[in-house]
Amino acid sequence: MNEISKKLIGLKAVFFVGLIMIGFSANSQEYETLTYLEGDTARLQLDLFLPQDKSAKDVPLMIFVHGGGFSVGNRTSGHSFGRYLSKNNVAYATISYTLSRKGKGFGCDTPQEDKIMAMRLAASELWEATAFLLEKADEIGFDKNKVFISGSSAGGEAVLHAAYLDRKKMSLHGNSLPSDFKYKGMVSGAGALIDLNLITEKTAMPTLFFHGNKDNVVPFVTASHHYCGPETVGWMMLFGSQPLYNHMKSLGVSAQLQAFVGGKHEFAGWYFHHKQEVLLNFMNKVLADEQFFIEEEVVESAK
Repeated sequence: MNEISKKLIGLKAVFFVGLIMIGFSANSQEYETLTYLEGDTARLQLDLFLPQDKSAKDVPLMIFVHGGGFSVGNRTSGHSFGRYLSKNNVAYATISYTLSRKGKGFGCDTPQEDKIMAMRLAASELWEATAFLLEKADEIGFDKNKVFISGSSAGGEAVLHAAYLDRKKMSLHGNSLPSDFKYKGMVSGAGALIDLNLITEKTAMPTLFFHGNKDNVVPFVTASHHYCGPETVGWMMLFGSQPLYNHMKSLGVSAQLQAFVGGKHEFAGWYFHHKQEVLLNFMNKVLADEQFFIEEEVVESAK
């Protein structure tokens, strides 16, 4: 090999390494990973996406909780939604939480009290993530009165229970949130709540529900979790998106229901990855203090 060939190979190598470093640098600047809760048994992190317009002030904040039956999944599943919102001047955090059912399952052989504890723990950790971010509100540049929460499947259950459980009584991490704090609104993908009576005129908040109307895991209607029979230890009644929407409407609190016709649980995270403008439009209506009741049947492929 002559000297010129060696130099050309060397230049190509430098160029290739440079491309890798540029790509790495771009990705590393896309979001910042922060630890929001650390103790003897837990070290939980979140990925924070900031608005691309660095001059934007007092922006909304959206916090996302991933699905996975409280046993699998991770916060990176929320990254595409974060990229979309950051382009639209919304601060965004996707969080990790304790996968308390990892290796244990979350079906009909899981006792009801263990299911409730899994939801309660995830809700408690969402509260702590929220408190952590509120402490950084000025630094991040979001308005403390414009905090939204969202989640799919287990995450949808987590955000619903975070919205409506009594933080003082139910927190498992000391409840760091101010007593008067209230989320501005919520997006629940295939979520459900254990008690409809938790939602009152005082506690209700604008919510966008989306759910397959034939979901075979988390009921769209009022039914048992996983449709377990009453003879099983995992029998637990849940109020799905349809009764939750109807209840919100009866209270006069803005709500939107996107029902995927014939859809099962595969639609639990659909809007977080497709037609994300539906979620942004919901947020903008809430921020504009519009009152609305939207119930739509949606025909889409899960692919």
